[in-house]
Amino acid sequence: MRTATVTIDPTAISHNLGEVKKLAPTSRVLAMVKANAYGHGVAAALPALQAADGIGVATFDEALEARRLGWQKVITLIEGVFCFNEWQQALDIECCCVIHHQSQLDWALACRPAPSSPSRTVWLKFNTGMNRLGFDEASLIQAATKLHNAGYQLVLTTHFANADSVQNPLNSQQLRRFCKMLKYLKTSISADIKASLCNSAGIINFAPYHFDWVRPGIMLYGSSPVTDQSAAELNLKPAMEFSAKIMALRTIHQGEGIGYGSRFVAHQDTNVALVSIGYGDGYPRGVNSAAVVCLHNTANHQRYLCPIVGRVAMDMMVIDVSHILAPIALDSPVILWGQTPHIDDVAGFADTISYELLCRLSLRPTRQAVGA
Repeated sequence: MRTATVTIDPTAISHNLGEVKKLAPTSRVLAMVKANAYGHGVAAALPALQAADGIGVATFDEALEARRLGWQKVITLIEGVFCFNEWQQALDIECCCVIHHQSQLDWALACRPAPSSPSRTVWLKFNTGMNRLGFDEASLIQAATKLHNAGYQLVLTTHFANADSVQNPLNSQQLRRFCKMLKYLKTSISADIKASLCNSAGIINFAPYHFDWVRPGIMLYGSSPVTDQSAAELNLKPAMEFSAKIMALRTIHQGEGIGYGSRFVAHQDTNVALVSIGYGDGYPRGVNSAAVVCLHNTANHQRYLCPIVGRVAMDMMVIDVSHILAPIALDSPVILWGQTPHIDDVAGFADTISYELLCRLSLRPTRQAVGA
C-alpha cells in the first residue's frame, strides 16, 4: 500500500500554547485555528487548545465546525461576516465578530444580540498601515461611538504588516497610531474598551504591547514567526510530521538524467531511492538544490539526511542515497518535515513560508494523531 502520512502531535500544540502564555502572562489568548488549524486539523487542535481563552477563525463555516466539535468558549470571526444573514447566524451560535467596514457596522446596529450573549463583544478593526481591512481614523471613531451607544463591548484591533522584522520602521508607525487611538477611545468613549494587537511575531517582538488579547497562529504549530530566531530557539515544538516510504531503489549511471526535464544528470554512478510522495500530496514541486529529507533506514536503525535530486513529481520524488554504505530496506520511512528537516527549512528550500506549506497539504495523505 502506498503510504504518505501526516502525523499530528497535540501535545506539541499544548506545549506551544504554554510558551505563548509565558510570553504574554497577563493577556487572554485567542488561538488561531483558521484554514483547518493551519492544515493540522481542527478536530486534532481544539482539544490541545483548551487552555486558550478563545479561538479565531476566518469563515462562518469554520466557526460552525468548532461549535459542532464541542468548543464552548469564545469564537471570533477575524474577518467578520460577509452578509446580513451570516451576521444573524453568527449571533445564533454566539460568535464574536470583527467589524471592519460600513456594511458590517450597519448589520450590527440593525440586529443586536442579547445583553448576556458573548456576541455583545465586537472587535473593531483599525487600519494602521497594513492597508487591507479596517476603518480609517475618523470612520473608526464614529463606528466606535455608535457601537458603544448600542451596548456593545469593544476590542480595538489591528494587524502588523512587518512584525516578523522587528526593525522595520512601519512597526513603530503602526504602534504609534494604535496607541494614540486606544487612548482616545478610552478617554472619550469608555475606559472599558479592550485592545488586541499582537499576532505570533508581535507576541515575541513587542512584549510591551500585548494588551488584553494576543492572537497566536503559526507559533502554536511549532514554526517560527520571526526572521531572527528559529523555532528551537523559541522552544517551539513542531506539531506535524509529514512522511512517506521508500518504494524502490536503483542505480543511475554516469551521464543519465532523472525525472521530468532531466534536470539532474549524474556525474558518476549514483544510488537513488524513490519515495512515495509528491506535489499531489502537498510537498512543494519547486524546491531548490539544497532540499533534503531524513531517511530512517529500518535495516540498521540509522537516520540519514538525503538530498532530493531531479524534479519532484505529482506522486514521487527521488533522493540520493549514495552516501549510505549500509543496505537500505524498502518501506523505510522518509521524513519530509518534522523535527528534521524542520518545516521552516523546507519553506526556505521552496522560497515560501511554512504557513503556505501547511495549508496546501492535500487530502491524499493518511492523517493520524500521536497516541490515537
